Amino acid sequence: MNPSERLRVVVTGATGNVGTSVLRALEREPRVASVLGLARRTPRLTLDKTEWAEVDLSLEGDEPRLAQYVADADAVIHLAWRFQPTHDPVTTWQTNVLGSVRVFDAVAAAHVPVLVCASSVGAYSPGPGNGAPVSESWPTHGWPGAAYTREKAYVERVLDTFERDHPQTRVVRMRPSFLFKEESASEQRRIFAGRWLPGQLFRPELLPLVPELSGLRFQTLHTDDAADAYRRALLRDVRGAFNLAADPVIDSEVLGRLLDARPVKVPTSAVRGVLSAAWRMRVAPASPDLFDAVLRLPLLATDRARRELEWEPSRTSVEALEAFLRGARAGSGEETEPMAGRRVG
Repeated sequence: MNPSERLRVVVTGATGNVGTSVLRALEREPRVASVLGLARRTPRLTLDKTEWAEVDLSLEGDEPRLAQYVADADAVIHLAWRFQPTHDPVTTWQTNVLGSVRVFDAVAAAHVPVLVCASSVGAYSPGPGNGAPVSESWPTHGWPGAAYTREKAYVERVLDTFERDHPQTRVVRMRPSFLFKEESASEQRRIFAGRWLPGQLFRPELLPLVPELSGLRFQTLHTDDAADAYRRALLRDVRGAFNLAADPVIDSEVLGRLLDARPVKVPTSAVRGVLSAAWRMRVAPASPDLFDAVLRLPLLATDRARRELEWEPSRTSVEALEAFLRGARAGSGEETEPMAGRRVG
């Protein structure tokens, strides 16, 4: 990409957790001239470089509109993804898989030079038995029990075919760990814990214990740091996948210190049983299958991103979680429908 170019970038899923951070990262980038944010509904969020357009990637018949929006793009950043409803995997498949296929078809038809696509740690097969971090070469077959991981793995296969058939398009896949920021806390609380769980419950004095589960070790990253990696991948002549995560690894001991709570060993089967019952009764929106997948996620080695993107997280994984907890307690949000919050106190 010529350093003198000023780019027109199209971003799908621009109103979500990652999308709003990516838009702001592009706002600050001198080499980006304009951004077109695509969403199902136009938000109230206003940014100097960003225009908005409505498109529903799950709908057959919206393809001509999508083709029009990407026709003059220098790059497409594809972030659109639906986590819910977990009781209706056909609905999430229509957006996450078929919607991605529609985006890739539009990119191919318009000969867009760059496609940066959001993948996930969830695309990876279960990690090695010794718990060692995996590189980007680790298999991406997901965990078959959960819709989220199945869909992420399937989109990886679609991208394999796209890269083979369209080598003129530079394709980058971003595989981050769990992403948190203060403004996304209300959305994430609704997605994973349910609309009726008060954010004020995330106070240390109300959580004296944290469950210590066998196999529960994961990584997090502040969403703004992930957005910086997207910006770098857009502007550099790189291809392929990049793992994104911050240190330290989160386990029950780290959670205990963060929440000033005592870790207590709890059988994994007992926790799964509670989650399963709550999900079947539609009290909790996150399925027990996703819990199974989380326990099998590998840890990510981020050497390639640090080397080729010259990327470094500006916040630790603990600071990312602290931002989420602040946002959950305060009802923080953003001026978009998915991330709407409710300020408290």
